[in-house]
Amino acid sequence: MSTTSAVSPAPAEGSAQQLSAGAAARRARRRRAGLVWAGRIGLAVLVIGGWQAFTTWGIVDPFFFGQPSGIARRLTDLFRHGTEFGSFYANIWTTLQEALVGFAVGAAAGVVFGVALGQSRFLADVLGPYIKMVNAIPRIVLGSIFIVAFGIGVLPKILLAAVLVFFIVFFNAFQGVREVDRNILANARVLGASQSQIIRHVTVPSALTWIIASLHSAFGFAIVGALVGEVLGAQSGLGLVIKTAQNNFDPNGVFATMLVISVIVLGAEWLIGKLEHRLLSWRPPAPSEASNAL
Repeated sequence: MSTTSAVSPAPAEGSAQQLSAGAAARRARRRRAGLVWAGRIGLAVLVIGGWQAFTTWGIVDPFFFGQPSGIARRLTDLFRHGTEFGSFYANIWTTLQEALVGFAVGAAAGVVFGVALGQSRFLADVLGPYIKMVNAIPRIVLGSIFIVAFGIGVLPKILLAAVLVFFIVFFNAFQGVREVDRNILANARVLGASQSQIIRHVTVPSALTWIIASLHSAFGFAIVGALVGEVLGAQSGLGLVIKTAQNNFDPNGVFATMLVISVIVLGAEWLIGKLEHRLLSWRPPAPSEASNAL
């Protein structure tokens, strides 16, 4: 009787220790997040403040490099009064539309071709040299060809963005399929899985880490493709706004538009991160992720 009463408090003590450890881990995460944000804000203040100070003191010529205060005024003017090609919102939507469609087309084609060639050595040997040949063509040349063939509308920008995205996603998907554990594939075949079932339940999930990783940089390249196409020839879009500001010796306009592009890319990066977390929730955390969570 006395033995039972002496041992019974142990579970309560263990749970209290677990709660204490959990609270300490949460405090550590909050402290680390606070330090990270403090470092980010401090770096931004240092760069922007130094830029403003150097241009104000005449160390850096604002005519060539702009000025943070001038960029803010130019950005406000763009949103309020628009551009000579229409409202600034319409130009943003044009570039965003071209990038999103090009991103979707290029990513889908890259996954399909990457998985197909990754599983078939014959297809890889036949198509490999041609894919490398097209990949070696400078993108600005492809943009010029697309504009000559399809005009200065939206289609050439979508195609250029899709080409840029395709090769990034393709090579990652191809390598991800090649890295699938052969023992898992053999076990799936022994259990009677068909080829389509192996692709759907083994190959694609195993390569998904590679594919999702490629999407983080792929959307940035989709924006680049849309912008390059607009600089080469367009009726609207942020690339045309940048080109016009450059021709008018307006660095503040160039930097203001670049700031908007950066915000768009960061927003897309955040959404892709959420997608990655959802699609790869089954995957155990990597050692680096586990250490960062502490």
